[in-house]
Amino acid sequence: MKIARRKFLTTGAGGVALLAATGCSPVPRELQALFALGSGRPAEAPFQPPRSDLIDPITHALNRAAFGPRPGDYERIRKLAPSAEAAAEVWLEQQLRPKAIADDEAEYAVRRFETLNEPLGELFEYQPQLLQNELMRASLVRAVWSQRQLFEVMVQFWSDHFNIDPSKGDDRWLKVADDREVIRKHALGRFTDLLRASALSPAMLWYLDGRVNRRRRPQDKPNENYARELLELHTLGVHGGYTQKDVMEVARCLTGWSVRSTGQPPRFQIGKVEFNPDDHDYGRKEVLGESLPVASAGLSGAEREKAGRDELEWLLQIVSRHPATAQHLAAKLCRHFIADDPPADAVREVAAAFTDSEGDIPSALHALFRSEAFRDTRGNKLKRPFRFVVSALRATDARTDAGLEIVDYLKRMGQAPFNYPTPDGYPDRAEPWLGTLLWRWNFAIALSQNQIKGTSLDLAALTARAGGHEPLMAHFLGRNPSAAEAQAFHEAGDGLALLLAAPAFQRC
Repeated sequence: MKIARRKFLTTGAGGVALLAATGCSPVPRELQALFALGSGRPAEAPFQPPRSDLIDPITHALNRAAFGPRPGDYERIRKLAPSAEAAAEVWLEQQLRPKAIADDEAEYAVRRFETLNEPLGELFEYQPQLLQNELMRASLVRAVWSQRQLFEVMVQFWSDHFNIDPSKGDDRWLKVADDREVIRKHALGRFTDLLRASALSPAMLWYLDGRVNRRRRPQDKPNENYARELLELHTLGVHGGYTQKDVMEVARCLTGWSVRSTGQPPRFQIGKVEFNPDDHDYGRKEVLGESLPVASAGLSGAEREKAGRDELEWLLQIVSRHPATAQHLAAKLCRHFIADDPPADAVREVAAAFTDSEGDIPSALHALFRSEAFRDTRGNKLKRPFRFVVSALRATDARTDAGLEIVDYLKRMGQAPFNYPTPDGYPDRAEPWLGTLLWRWNFAIALSQNQIKGTSLDLAALTARAGGHEPLMAHFLGRNPSAAEAQAFHEAGDGLALLLAAPAFQRC
């Protein structure tokens, strides 16, 4: 059944605005993920969608701190407290402690991607394309099925912040370990720990050329690639007040670190990170106004190695605790969770919480979620393609294997996981994604009509569980539909595709 494009833009005035700006189961838990990922699941219980005319705090929290609601999420959260606002706050606090949240469904679902748990050295035994495919598919599965939704949102946030292109050299194998040991391990931990893990990640040492940053002779010039991105992207930000001299001094601090390569004979302990004192610059250094004295000339070999390693720690403490770093990270977090151009007051509040907690990421997020700007700014962020696709799979309660056909849709929309070529990561503003609308509509139609291999949904059952067409629309829109939206839904011929393409669903 074909739908005229006109129908996708007749869901009220928001259509033009988007273009302009825009149950218990008897099945054992060991089998639930298999049902979810393939050949059918037991019928689910009815659920209660939101019934407000405006986006309420629960829907808002699910849209921002999660990848959108699955059937039953709204009702489950609403029961946490007497008011919707209090219930949303309770849920957000729970999400800030992901280890306390049981996540069996997602954990069993990703077990099929066996390469993701392989030791670093054994990753090189696999074809790079297999690793890339499993990494992308696992990212989708976790985002769709995990109960630790905020954690998965932050995994995507930090994956962009510390972006690595897996197509470069040994990163074809090393990115799997980086995702596991750097991003996922520290996504809701302390920023200094995350920064250190990234700085010493074999994948990052490959991607930004840290492995060739050495100074064996006085005339050698250190490689400044990672030093520049460390200051410009990872910590202080492009307007953070550092100079070209600071970049070169940081590069000198980082000399001597390397990673064993596939092209480095003998092929032994590939991917191991090492520090070579003979490649390190032990001269006096000054970074952002703080000085590191010259290392003593009479040090033993072990003492020289320790002194060189300690310079990394000294450097990371300076940049992670710098006021510009708190400001830069707070602005990025507020852009992600509040608005493309976040209010200055919210940024200041989050930066202060980050500084006061010595870089504790949950503390910064706690301040963000309690800010007036977060509470009051709703339905204004255009979903990036990954969030759009995941939120559609979640909202429809689709059974999916997160296969390569879905990945292909994401590639056509421009946001397949782990495919961005430059260190700045996928953009987090609306403008770059406005050109993806046609492919979003194509995906909406294909999903609604069960035309995506490995993915299916039961619209009749979903409608019955929601309690009819009006509640179903409220489930997708996050509020009661307007008269124009309801009319368009009933006249569309494919009302579900219309809902998925509607401006209200495209925003979060």
